[in-house]
Amino acid sequence: MNVRQKIESASARLTQSERKLATALLSDYPYAGLNSIQELAERAEVSPPSISRFVTKIGLSGYPDMQRRLLAELRTGDRSPVDIHAASERIEGGYLAGFLGRASAQMISAGEAVTQGQFDRICELLTDPKRSVYAVGGRISDTIAQHLSFHLRQSREGVYHLPRDPEAWPEYLLRMKSGDVFFMVDFRRYQKSLVQLAEQASARRVQVVLMTDKWLSPVTRHAAEVLAVPIETGTIWDSYSAALAVTEALVTRAAERTWDRTRTRIEAWDSMRSATAESET
Repeated sequence: MNVRQKIESASARLTQSERKLATALLSDYPYAGLNSIQELAERAEVSPPSISRFVTKIGLSGYPDMQRRLLAELRTGDRSPVDIHAASERIEGGYLAGFLGRASAQMISAGEAVTQGQFDRICELLTDPKRSVYAVGGRISDTIAQHLSFHLRQSREGVYHLPRDPEAWPEYLLRMKSGDVFFMVDFRRYQKSLVQLAEQASARRVQVVLMTDKWLSPVTRHAAEVLAVPIETGTIWDSYSAALAVTEALVTRAAERTWDRTRTRIEAWDSMRSATAESET
């Protein structure tokens, strides 16, 4: 387990002051735990000895041990495909069957990583007609954001996918209003530009919903909801199969929650598509 998981697994045994410390650590994970013990104590309004007892309670040998683990998590989150391949576990036998088996295991893990309560909250945000929805992802993960925006756009109005060029982002930031939803996707080898974009959106009181991996993109510190989905397959490339499945579950549930509105919009959408196709013949 990583440090975050250790904290969460021990949550039922924490005292009131320890829960306050856990909140301070998780609200800016993993960076809060990289401060000195005195700085963390001041931030969480607890004493340094309380932090030492807390660290022991979650199963670590001390504060330096926790910081070493947090630093290791950060390094893992910045691993290149070359590094991943060096430590990867080779697929034996039929490669396709083996790979699909690992992808299936990913999806099962995703069902455990995302709670039903969190899933329902995000669906509610995505279907609220008073909120506009914006989406963007990283260099490769933007395909997930595009997938969400394309399907959601057929269910409701006010859905926008940001272009990849950061020069175009100010237009969308200026359009955002308090309460709007910003669905962001950022997996390891995280993009600094997305962190800055999330910070600017959060400053406008936009609800940032982040899809990331277990090492947590730095965008996490600006997110109202964090979907930490599994991406490891033990091969050279991380797989986004589980991320895509969770995204499809979100857009499908969003359409079903507002089916009357969705059906009317899809019918109008299809009618316009047909008219366009006829004009081209």
